[in-house]
Amino acid sequence: MFRFFNSLPVRVASLVLILQGGLLYSSIREEVIPSSRPLADVPRTLGQWQFVQEGVIDKESMAVLQADDTLVREYAKDGVQANLYVAGFRSQRTGKAPHSPKNCLPGSGWTPLDDREVTLDVGQGQVIPANRYVITHGDYRSMVFYWYQSRDRAVAREFKAKFWVMADALRYNRTDTALIRVIVPIINKDEAAAERQATDFVKSMYSTVLDYLPS
Repeated sequence: MFRFFNSLPVRVASLVLILQGGLLYSSIREEVIPSSRPLADVPRTLGQWQFVQEGVIDKESMAVLQADDTLVREYAKDGVQANLYVAGFRSQRTGKAPHSPKNCLPGSGWTPLDDREVTLDVGQGQVIPANRYVITHGDYRSMVFYWYQSRDRAVAREFKAKFWVMADALRYNRTDTALIRVIVPIINKDEAAAERQATDFVKSMYSTVLDYLPS
């Protein structure tokens, strides 16, 4: 009997059930919807990275995305461009949730070549986990970093992000989160250079972007 409860899968399943019960209880209460500054107000200069252009999300994609606020923007430094995408969700109780780039990018014609979890230096002695994702489309390759940001917590993997949504609903009666994604082109198949450039951009923008997300 006790060996059964010492099983890791059983412990994980039991914890998920407990959190789901807490989530059901918290859904009875009025949810705390935190306020935040508009993502459109994120500065056009992030460290040494300078604004290039705003991106556009078409109405059909917005209807599927269902984010409460979004930012799509191109920045550049030393001839290298970085695409910044942020989708903010103030509540996930109505079924709205971030769409994983692992699903969206292949749906847009990109083919994944590599997928791993890494840690990124975001400055001031802080590191965060992120998904490192190499994709290709014809002759083009790109380096992708993305993670889920809730308050002061960054989470890489989707399952872990869902776990923390349930935990936050139970503890704080809030389910807000944001997906942050950075894409840098891979030039001459030099993945190491693209990874350094993407890491530099993340370090330049991280603390600033957090100022425009719920704390």
